[in-house]
Amino acid sequence: MRHFAKLFSRLDSTTKTLVKVAALVDYLEEASDEAKLWAVALLTHKRPRRPVNTRLLREWAADLAEVPLWLFEESYHVVGDLAETISLVLPPPVEVSDHPLDYWIDYLESIRDLEEEEKREMIVAAWQQLGQAERFVFNKLITGGWRIGVSQKLMVRALAKYADKDENVIAHRLMGKWTPRETTFTELILSEEENEDRSRPYPFYLAYALEDAPDSLGPVEEWQAERKWDGIRGQVIVRQGELFVWSRGEELVTDKFPEYAPFAEALPDGTVIDGEILAWDGEKPLPFNVLQTRIGRKKVGKKTLQTAPVALMAYDLIEADGEDLRERPLQERRARLEEIVAVVAHPRLQISPIVPAASWEDLAEAREVSRVHYSEGLMLKRKDSTYKVGRKRGDWWKWKVDPLTIDAVLIYAMRGHGRRANLYTDYTFAVWDGEALVPFTKAYSGLTDAEIRKVDRYVKKNTIERFGPVRSVTPQLVMEIAFEGISKSTRHKSGVALRFPRIARWREDKPAAEANTLLDLLGMLEAYG
Repeated sequence: MRHFAKLFSRLDSTTKTLVKVAALVDYLEEASDEAKLWAVALLTHKRPRRPVNTRLLREWAADLAEVPLWLFEESYHVVGDLAETISLVLPPPVEVSDHPLDYWIDYLESIRDLEEEEKREMIVAAWQQLGQAERFVFNKLITGGWRIGVSQKLMVRALAKYADKDENVIAHRLMGKWTPRETTFTELILSEEENEDRSRPYPFYLAYALEDAPDSLGPVEEWQAERKWDGIRGQVIVRQGELFVWSRGEELVTDKFPEYAPFAEALPDGTVIDGEILAWDGEKPLPFNVLQTRIGRKKVGKKTLQTAPVALMAYDLIEADGEDLRERPLQERRARLEEIVAVVAHPRLQISPIVPAASWEDLAEAREVSRVHYSEGLMLKRKDSTYKVGRKRGDWWKWKVDPLTIDAVLIYAMRGHGRRANLYTDYTFAVWDGEALVPFTKAYSGLTDAEIRKVDRYVKKNTIERFGPVRSVTPQLVMEIAFEGISKSTRHKSGVALRFPRIARWREDKPAAEANTLLDLLGMLEAYG
């Protein structure tokens, strides 16, 4: 655990990629194979299930520290991180142990099914033999939320450097449903043989947002344009007669989309299609909020299948007849994909249409009507591009439509987390309905650090009421809220829900009385919902 705590500290103390990679490589060189494997799992979001709920952790920590629970809770709000708060308030350890990371993973696993008092004894015993840094990491093993700036891409770089292997090979090996309980570090990373896992997806190729004028990309005829569909990116895999559906978040979601079950027989064996899982009425996409009604459900009932049916909008073919096609040019992959979709001829398998254009001006016009097609803009892909790993510049770009905007009044503020735990950074906004303000969205990003501090001072000086970490404030500050889409909602008092709301700018030039109204929002809903 000492080695992992040291790694955690090094990763958390820098924002420089090369320094983080060096820290990871150093850890891989000194840790045991079991500890290495668990570190890879934890830092690529394969955390074990939580064995203890956080309410109990707070109570036990307050009791051991001999402080009132209310004081612990206030400290937690200030620190912003439960794992860190516990590590700070506990008394020094009674004894110091030096068990490795994998020991403590097994330790936590062993208490999962114990009674509450037995769990308490085990957790307290662990706290009493770990130093502050090790306690912090131990608590993180329970609570999750590492937030130390380690992406899967960064972990891939470190593993590739340590193992002297190609990054693409490592990235592919980290995909899928592997767990440290079912493999070893050697099998996963060091083995020269490809691991047999017929369910394993490929790393997704991701596009950067286009910031320059599109004609900077060169002749338009070198590019393939498609709609940027608003759904869930996924891969459909058929191998050995079995179907697997993966989301971009590396979640196996086959059971959540039973409409795709016929693909197991309809698609040729050894096929992997990259596409978008869309709510689909048989002829066209439905708004994203329709698909949202299925997200998070463990079981999909008959009513949901009727009200939120889905289709796969196929983008790319990355495996055919068991052959990896990622190094083939897009034009070739697209031609083969069109053949497969035509032969299968299944209503739940659509192919993303190519948007024809003789000039960049034509594509600009097509982009302007994206919302009519329930899309977010255009995808631009170089016709001779290979299918790369992760987010790469040059060959794939997303050219999104400009966001919708509305001016709203700040009415509630809540403290942030982590390094912003002392600042009010999470805001609720409202629009006018007659003389009343109706809340309609929350936003957490878009202001500069200086603006956040300025808003924080305003919140603290203009608080009307307090509700735990939330404060209601005098409604004076106006912000321009940008969002990608709008839909009906029965869960919100305003009757609408926004897609990806964020603060576009602080309208210091505008008084609260001139903010937008609920009628303005409903007009947007009628036009774009």
